[in-house]
Amino acid sequence: MFGLIGRKQNNNSGLAILGLIMLTNALTYGIIIPLLYPYSSKFGVTPVTLSFLFATYSLFQFISTPILGRLSDRFGRKPLLLICILGTSVAMALFASASSIVMLFVARMVDGITGGNISVAQAMVADKVKGKDRAKAFGMLGAAFGFGFLVGPAIGGLLSQISLSAPFWFASALALFASILGYFKLEESVHTIAVFKQKHEPLFNFSALLKALFDPTVGAILLVSLIAATVSNSFIIGFNAYSVDILSLTAKQIGMIYTMAGFMSVVMQIAGIKFLLQKFQSKEAIVKIAFLGSFFSLLALGMGLSFYQFVFVLFIYMIFHAVITPLISAILSERTNEEDQGLVLGINQSYISLGQIIGPLSAGLMSRISVSFIFIAAAILMYGGFLFMQFGKSTMKKVNA
Repeated sequence: MFGLIGRKQNNNSGLAILGLIMLTNALTYGIIIPLLYPYSSKFGVTPVTLSFLFATYSLFQFISTPILGRLSDRFGRKPLLLICILGTSVAMALFASASSIVMLFVARMVDGITGGNISVAQAMVADKVKGKDRAKAFGMLGAAFGFGFLVGPAIGGLLSQISLSAPFWFASALALFASILGYFKLEESVHTIAVFKQKHEPLFNFSALLKALFDPTVGAILLVSLIAATVSNSFIIGFNAYSVDILSLTAKQIGMIYTMAGFMSVVMQIAGIKFLLQKFQSKEAIVKIAFLGSFFSLLALGMGLSFYQFVFVLFIYMIFHAVITPLISAILSERTNEEDQGLVLGINQSYISLGQIIGPLSAGLMSRISVSFIFIAAAILMYGGFLFMQFGKSTMKKVNA
């Protein structure tokens, strides 16, 4: 019994270190995202070029994430996670020292190639935590990211008063610190690497991504994950366009709304998921409710609301949408064999990256029709996700607890 208690304490300690590392990594992302355009504009970057910078990162992340996931299955989680975070440090340094637009794109490529760290971190959580506690652990990991995105922009804004390159140098140093911390404090979670090395599946092929959608245990979940990511990233475009073009909000007002919405998201991922798991036996049931709630709130956002109405409905949307990604990760993990955790979670992250490409581009096209149409189209997608959850439920089988 005492051995089991000691093992649980070691797991909690390991998860705390992992959460701290991922929080540091998320801070680097939150710090630089709001400043990408002001910094890169000195190289002649236009809003269109900026969209390509974002797409470059997401495209390379889409390709590399399942490769990183499979490599972590073969060689262990820790070395791949540290390589990813170190890659972020290098990418931020390249961006900060850029002397041309070409270097900006190279930096985004490097960051995208090593940007699959979340799937490796999720696989490490799946290795350490079993049963019902797994969803809570994924929620805590999501909260670490959410907190980084919440605090990061404020830090970046303060550092930008020194110089526009200062936040990027700070982000590089922060990522380097996270990799050093991980090297000395993080324990490897995979103890059967020799078995994984015997597997000879290709590290990546596009047909595997497509084939995964038809898998009876994880296919429907991967599809709804893609839908959720597409909606989330199209919503960002819709939010910015509606708040500026329709509501004429100031940058300060937008920042306050963003901060409050981010705080609500963190609370839902820390405490909300735990509460919901106590009320519902099925994670799939919670996800379906979240999709329906997101559908109705997005539909309301497309109805041309006033300022206070818009903010109120926005917060309702955040309450529902915040729980989707952590629970999807937990469901995928439960329905995947132990030796394929990194691969499947990597494929899921690739679909999330694909949503990061499709979402903003499609929202930009739809904004030519109407800004409100972005929300309506997103609502339709969320209802489609709900239907796929209903359709796929009977074929899903739990592989391991």
